Amino acid sequence: MTVVLAGGSGFLGSRLRAHLERDGHRVLNLTRSPRANRAGDLPWQPDGPPERLAPHLEGIDAIVNLAGENIAGAAWSDARKAELRNSRLAATRSIVRAMAACDRPPKTLVHGSAVGYYGAHGDEMVTERTPPGSDFLAQLCVDWEQEARAGGSTKTRLTIIRSGLVLGAGGGALKKMLLPFKLGLGATLGAGDQYMPWIHLDDWVAMVTWLISADRAAGAFNACAPTAVTNRDFTRTLGRVLRRPAVFQAPAFVLRMAIGEMSSMLLTGQRVIPAAAEEMGFRFAYRELEPALRSLNL
Repeated sequence: MTVVLAGGSGFLGSRLRAHLERDGHRVLNLTRSPRANRAGDLPWQPDGPPERLAPHLEGIDAIVNLAGENIAGAAWSDARKAELRNSRLAATRSIVRAMAACDRPPKTLVHGSAVGYYGAHGDEMVTERTPPGSDFLAQLCVDWEQEARAGGSTKTRLTIIRSGLVLGAGGGALKKMLLPFKLGLGATLGAGDQYMPWIHLDDWVAMVTWLISADRAAGAFNACAPTAVTNRDFTRTLGRVLRRPAVFQAPAFVLRMAIGEMSSMLLTGQRVIPAAAEEMGFRFAYRELEPALRSLNL
């Protein structure tokens, strides 16, 4: 297969790219900063004319869109919110317009989104049929997905992957957690009752690869393990795996004072289950949190 990645240089994209290349597929990476020594890097500006991108999408098997600024990279000021929106919507719009300019558009578009689409849901079970929330992150995901839906057609199968917390060594949110936990400063966030949908990196890569090739897969898929855990359980489990105490509690008001509105990502959650993937027979290698964390050799 020939697969084009947008966002293939990040934590998730680089792992997906390496996996696809190991399996013998041709992978092209759309990037603003191509590396001269890296075959397959293609210079790309999301605000550029679609005619420049279209030749690279002509007749390919799939494009995977993971482009967008890190949602937790900085506090959500008005300027930062605009940056988060623009980085996602502009990139997706650019891809869709380039696809429309193709005589033979990609057979499949896998569009990255997030479980934040659903907003806060307490302990209610959340599936792909659950309607979207109304907070900033939910509305960002709604608008982001809406841009991608324009790329679906009789010629292009559209799948949307709503990812939870992806657990992998050397990057992502887990990398930021490890130092305080290893110092014995791991803490439950707020009340700790909020659910944290998670997925092992290997399962995330496997699901994206499966969506690329599964001809019957269309629509939204929750990329999270079947067993969501609360923040309290996650904290205790990570502390146990690292053999460090995790007895502290970070009060909600302290987190709100420290990082403002972005604290909602930490203090609210969703008990998301991967109903669509399991109904279609996708098999998770890591269904339980503790074995997943231990496999990472943290």
